[in-house]
Amino acid sequence: MTGSSDSSTARSVERLHLGCGNEILPGWINHDLVPLPGVDVVHDLHDYPWPFEDGRFAEVRMYHVLEHLEDPVRVIEELHRILAPGGILRVRVPYWNSPDWATDPTHRTAFNEYSFDYFDPETYQGRERPYYSSARFSIRSKIYWIKPAIVYLPVRRRTLQLLLSALARHIGGIIWVIEWELVALPKATPP
Repeated sequence: MTGSSDSSTARSVERLHLGCGNEILPGWINHDLVPLPGVDVVHDLHDYPWPFEDGRFAEVRMYHVLEHLEDPVRVIEELHRILAPGGILRVRVPYWNSPDWATDPTHRTAFNEYSFDYFDPETYQGRERPYYSSARFSIRSKIYWIKPAIVYLPVRRRTLQLLLSALARHIGGIIWVIEWELVALPKATPP
């Protein structure tokens, strides 16, 4: 290797897998609440601040964790803190009226397709309620997951998502899971 190495640059490429459980991702820092094999960091996400430096991660993956935590706005702010500007946050949660949401008694917060709009200054909710949080993200993509049989299928096409959203307002079990890819924006100044 030639040239000098800057530790802040090296950290900016780190990736964090929060609530990994038994799904250990090679090349990622794997976190969980319990010391399972392959877990690098054991920490209760209800204890703030989390044991990671500001702006440390280029990417954070949090699949089926956020719905278990007590204060989702505080969690989003902590995720924003540990992501580098421009870092990617991938969040996957059960949809508010899916059987996946209702089945688990440890679920605390329900989410729908608009839940992250409050953190995106380009959305109606983000413009109308900027005082909810100083954490700002741009919503890069949204994926709905349906389960027509025993397999989950992703729905990425916007026109189909609009149809599914309209149906899901009245009928449970249409959308089972929703996933966002968010880009961390600079922290907002209070209004």
